[in-house]
Amino acid sequence: MTKQYYSFTFLLLTLLFCICLIVSNLMEIKVVDLGFITVTAGVAVFPISYIINDCIVELYGFNKARMVIWLGFAMNLLVSLLLQIGIWLPGVESWEGQEAMRLIFGAVPRIFAASFIAFLCGSIANAYVMHRMKTAAGGKGRFSVRAIVSTLWGEGIDSIIFFPIAFAGVLPARVIIELIITQTLLKTGYEIIVLPITVRAVKFLRKVDKSSPVSI
Repeated sequence: MTKQYYSFTFLLLTLLFCICLIVSNLMEIKVVDLGFITVTAGVAVFPISYIINDCIVELYGFNKARMVIWLGFAMNLLVSLLLQIGIWLPGVESWEGQEAMRLIFGAVPRIFAASFIAFLCGSIANAYVMHRMKTAAGGKGRFSVRAIVSTLWGEGIDSIIFFPIAFAGVLPARVIIELIITQTLLKTGYEIIVLPITVRAVKFLRKVDKSSPVSI
């Protein structure tokens, strides 16, 4: 069996991707009022995973990006299961934080399932669209255009899957549609705002990723 080799840069991007996914899920418990719109705190972190995903696709291709997405899914699931074990373990009588822990870390099964399915489909769609656009352009074309279009597709599919599964029968269809459109545009707008940083990051990573590979 042939060994697979991964550069330190690739491993670092993979680590950051997994961390962003885990932290964004932990932040979903908080609802933030922006004045004109209400969102979850996870919105501040989750789009970063799409930016990292764009960098991985651009530098290493779709197959490695898909591997990272599945790894992120697995790590997210592992953290969630370990947190559930922590909640189930009996606490001492002096422990007064059980309800707070349950509130923060005890994901409702329906929301939990919706989040994981939406993440998996949205992330793979984001990576695939970016890969196809790059391939169709013969490896040329503007990275910024690929990043924005792929994020719009990825976030759109993520929202289209998440909100109906999580809130069908709970919220009116009109509200669910509004949430889908709002979240998609908001997260894509986030990508556009930080795009100059993303472009510089890709250029920088192209230069530094020449070190000896790490064997795994």
